[in-house]
Amino acid sequence: MTDDEVRTVAGPLDEAAVEAVRAGYDFDGPALEIGALVNGEAVPGVPVRIPLAMTNRHGLVAGATGTGKTRTLQVLAEQLAAAGVPVFAADMKGDLTGVATPGESSDKLLARTRGIGQDWTPRAATVEYFSLGGRGTGVPVRATLTAFGPLLLSKVLGLNDTQESSLGLVFHYAEQAGLPLVDLSDLRAVLTHLTSDEGRVELKAMGGLSTATVGVILRELIAFSAQGADAFFGEPEIDTSLFLRTAPDGSGVISLLELPRVADKPALFSTFLMWLLADLYNDLPEVGDLDKPKLVFFFDEAHLLFSDASKDFTAAIVQTVRLIRSKGVGIFFVTQTPKDVPGDVLAQLGSRVQHALRAYTPNDAKALRATVSTYPKSGYDLEEVLPALGIGEAVVTVMNENGAPTPVAWTRVRAPQGSMAPTPAAEVEAAVAASPLLAQYGTPIDRESAREILTVRLNAALAAEEAAAAEAARAASEREAAAEYARQQKEMDAQLERDRRADERSRSRREPSPRPRTRPRSTTSDTDILSDVLRSRTTQTILRGVLEGVFGTRRRRR
Repeated sequence: MTDDEVRTVAGPLDEAAVEAVRAGYDFDGPALEIGALVNGEAVPGVPVRIPLAMTNRHGLVAGATGTGKTRTLQVLAEQLAAAGVPVFAADMKGDLTGVATPGESSDKLLARTRGIGQDWTPRAATVEYFSLGGRGTGVPVRATLTAFGPLLLSKVLGLNDTQESSLGLVFHYAEQAGLPLVDLSDLRAVLTHLTSDEGRVELKAMGGLSTATVGVILRELIAFSAQGADAFFGEPEIDTSLFLRTAPDGSGVISLLELPRVADKPALFSTFLMWLLADLYNDLPEVGDLDKPKLVFFFDEAHLLFSDASKDFTAAIVQTVRLIRSKGVGIFFVTQTPKDVPGDVLAQLGSRVQHALRAYTPNDAKALRATVSTYPKSGYDLEEVLPALGIGEAVVTVMNENGAPTPVAWTRVRAPQGSMAPTPAAEVEAAVAASPLLAQYGTPIDRESAREILTVRLNAALAAEEAAAAEAARAASEREAAAEYARQQKEMDAQLERDRRADERSRSRREPSPRPRTRPRSTTSDTDILSDVLRSRTTQTILRGVLEGVFGTRRRRR
């Protein structure tokens, strides 16, 4: 687009409007240089800046694909680091790795930078590379499930409100039962336990949690694990204070979370970034307003974070964004349109850098009008200006040192001092290998947690069941043996009785008829009998009579 075309679209600002922009961005304290005002052509004498102290009031970098959002992010990150402010940024495509390599000069680059009054020199920043669970090049970033929490996990799993509430009950049960949830296998073990015969009693006692709901959560968890998510949960858990480090020269360390290998899991990485913020919020003390923030966090592809988010999840983000400012942390959401960010979050963002928006479809036109409505009143017809912005140009308004919005300014953004091409992969890998953090976080740890505890319980229960079953089998075997012995004894007795009767019948058939009875023979001898007979009085009387008759010796009676 030529300068004449620009004037036709936007119309030049009058001198008073230009002076208003100049005064609006003239700050007393240190500031980050965004670029220079465009008024038909660049006006190098009217810089557009953000007060360094206001970067913890959060911001938005928006624009269609290919309009320069990543380069704007790089410009801000480099200047924050140079001012001694640590930076954390998610690098979706590996484009930001160039911040670690000095940029290369060219005639085109120098012509652009001279046109906006930028004294460009190449410079590399101090960079630490991280990766989710080691999936990629960088020091592994892991979190335990307990630290991650049920709310964020519900967002990743795509659970509805009821299922989200039920998952919260499961986490509460695990805590009360002394079952540490370190990784996904621990949660699967707890859910499986709750649906087992032993666990159903505990499940019933929890209230409001049905077996069917547990089954749904378990299925979603298994599918999530099958996508490779197991690598993101576990120990050692990253200490988020590492992201607040400065280099020996006093510059802030830029921590890049490399995400090319998880680009197909946007909900996971965006939610993981939200966990990092929540963890920082829990750990950092209240500091109020500082001259410069402790950390600035760039949240790339922010629309993925809010897509299909539950009310509770959105409320948690709003609370974090609202309160983390007092902990000295600034957040810049990077997305395509302001409409991607909920209104309650958008209201917390003090700085706005809006790159070009296209209006090729009715939905695009609607998004354009919604974006325009979020800007303060200005001398621009933003519905015409925003689609007309060139690559590397943006409409800017920030919060000044008094907390008021600055005038809306069409701005040509500065060029980054680092390379706009990615740092060679070999150099990135060498930097990771040389990092002292790799020894601490590189190797996963598998300590005793819910899975192991429940496995021990299950094995003990199975052993007890097997012992009880063996004892029951032994007792049953003994009873059966006793019963068999009694049966056999009874059969033997019956057989003996049958044999006795048969023997009696057999003898009765073999023996003759009974003989007449005879006097039983005395055991007394004949001599003894004769002696007894002769001695008896009767025998003697008879004998005396017989002898007298024979011998005539009977005496006559006188």
